[in-house]
Amino acid sequence: MSKMILPSKVTICEVAPRDGFQAEKEWIPTEEKIKIVRSLANTGVQSMEITSFVHPKAIPQLRDAAEVVQGVQDLTNIKFRALVPNVKGAERAIDAGITKLKLMLSATDSHSLSNANRLVEDAQNGFAPIIELAEKSNVTVGGSISVAFGCPYEGKVSVERLSSIVDRYNQMGVSEVSLADTTGMANPKQVYDYLGELTEAFPNIAFSMHLHNTRGMALANAVAALQRGVTLFDSSIAGLGGCPYAPGASGNIATEDLVHAFEEMGVDTGMDVDRLIDVAKEMKEYLGHDGGSHLLQAGPCSALSPKPKGQEKVEA
Repeated sequence: MSKMILPSKVTICEVAPRDGFQAEKEWIPTEEKIKIVRSLANTGVQSMEITSFVHPKAIPQLRDAAEVVQGVQDLTNIKFRALVPNVKGAERAIDAGITKLKLMLSATDSHSLSNANRLVEDAQNGFAPIIELAEKSNVTVGGSISVAFGCPYEGKVSVERLSSIVDRYNQMGVSEVSLADTTGMANPKQVYDYLGELTEAFPNIAFSMHLHNTRGMALANAVAALQRGVTLFDSSIAGLGGCPYAPGASGNIATEDLVHAFEEMGVDTGMDVDRLIDVAKEMKEYLGHDGGSHLLQAGPCSALSPKPKGQEKVEA
């Protein structure tokens, strides 16, 4: 009997400090953000998207990006990255101490105009000076494609569209590309099929998955990607997050849920599920809500309940 073949190890990037915080209406003080990042650092996480260097008017919640980054520079065991929309943002990120930049791009013109006020082609062409600056500063650059599988304005995104965007990234020297299911419109078959075509066409590109759980399919989509050999995943503690420029967008797949699922399947994440649950509980208590976490409700599979006392078999 054949068995499911999966990677033995994956790397999960925690994105709550960026994707989770940006969706919060009430201001989270800088010192509290730093405290949360430090709590997350104790879970075994190796990669974290800590903030975004966008204009303060666009995302007011992240206006203290530089202060947050500078407040955790002693956490040298974590690879911190930041989302940047332009050269100015990249300069601010590098000056603050960020060593990995993530470029901000949409798959469709409608979402790009809403999110970045530029057409996709124009936005991607504008990355050249950012990449040049990064190379001079010895900083890594990763690409991204928001609404990669479905756009709330234009519907399903074709794999040909993604291939065209990835090809341009490839020409620019970007070797890692994040595929973001921003509004949870992807399905496992689509993810599996698209990744099959993309990995075959671009064997030198490392694809990562950024999955939102809007329609409850994020974990299934993660497993489909895992089956295609993907080993890079984004997730957010307590399922926090959401795109302010995508109607109906909900949080990312919860880190504790993703780690628990992968570990149950024998895939090593290097992260501690119990510690993740503790941090998720702290986040929910502090914010007053979570974004949809199954482990916060039910706990891990290892948390067994005591057998009922005085239980006897009842004869029919």
